[in-house]
Amino acid sequence: MPNLGDELHHSGWNTCSSCFGDATKKRNRLILPSFISSRIYVVDVGTDLRAPRLFKVVNSEDVFWKCNLGYPHTSHCLGSGEIMISALGDPAGSGKGGFILLDGETFEIKGNWERGAKIPPMGYDFWYQPRHNVLISTEWGIPKCLGYGFDPTDLKKGRYGRRLNVWDWTTHTYLQAIDVGEDAAPLEIRFLHNPDAAEGYVGCTISSAIHRFYKTEQGDWAAEKVIQVPSKKVEGWLLPDMPGFITDILISLDDRFLYFSNWLHGDIRQYDISNSREPKLVGQVFVGGSITKGGPVTVCGDEELQSQPEPFFIKGTRVQGGPQMIQLSLDGKRLYVTTSLYSAWDRQFYPDLVKDGSVMLQLDVDTERGGLTVNGSFLVDFGKEPDGPCLAHEIRYPGGDCTSDIWV
Repeated sequence: MPNLGDELHHSGWNTCSSCFGDATKKRNRLILPSFISSRIYVVDVGTDLRAPRLFKVVNSEDVFWKCNLGYPHTSHCLGSGEIMISALGDPAGSGKGGFILLDGETFEIKGNWERGAKIPPMGYDFWYQPRHNVLISTEWGIPKCLGYGFDPTDLKKGRYGRRLNVWDWTTHTYLQAIDVGEDAAPLEIRFLHNPDAAEGYVGCTISSAIHRFYKTEQGDWAAEKVIQVPSKKVEGWLLPDMPGFITDILISLDDRFLYFSNWLHGDIRQYDISNSREPKLVGQVFVGGSITKGGPVTVCGDEELQSQPEPFFIKGTRVQGGPQMIQLSLDGKRLYVTTSLYSAWDRQFYPDLVKDGSVMLQLDVDTERGGLTVNGSFLVDFGKEPDGPCLAHEIRYPGGDCTSDIWV
């Protein structure tokens, strides 16, 4: 990119399965919202897949003035051909849960997606399910608070999110808030891929819980906790209790398995969700994290492990940080993992990650019985980039993937 300090965080496509059947649509532009600068980059990946080139820059001033939003995050394409991007706050860094709408051809800002005066106090991720006339968004926290790192004194003060926010897909109006707990910080949200499904899951970071959300018989929406990752009693860390810190989740395309990462504990988990109300743990591997043996943290109480995991090495390289963003191959057999969350939080929790750079790993998946194993032959080391170590975050496939495609 032509600028420094943008913080490229999440990404999306100019078109996806929501536009299925329209032969004029091509998945040839990658949308890159910048979390810190509030710029939005559009990258041409269609002309030469191996040599992406910058196509357009939407300046932050346009985002501020045309939408009164800032800190853009998740990008999804719509069946209309437009592109929708969620935001965490307003231009001043206060919390505000709104959406930026881009033209799918010119990539000019068209304005806000949301209508009406009622909006949530925070934003982050979102997913929509048109057959149920619903969009549900999540809340991380207030940008000007979390932007410089995690401060425990911000807890219990309403500075981190606690709601799933339900919107009417047709009218673009805010309908309902579902409370998942104080300071839960619900991040990534996924409906089941089946467009008729009226349920899905959300990962709550600070509370380290997975909630199943669903449509009730009355027609509104509710949530229930179906997985809780126990905190560990520790010494030598920021707090006496260390949460797992669930930072990403995804659902396999066949809606059979749920995967998520515990960025602090250091493990990736696979759950069988054939019974969506009772997920069953079927796979787990540790690939780093904050509780490895020989580190500064001592685990004093652990409901799950008998001993602290060994530091993780692959191809002679020690992996710094913990598992963060994940992406699953379309056949469900390969799960890819990166290790950087957000530069300010990386510096705070994993300073060696910033110094050495992040990595991308591959886990092999047993799609019959469940199970995860690290592929010892696969390593992308972003510490060896020509211009110095990089912090790699989200992963996208040119042909679409589990976390960008929505079927309508």
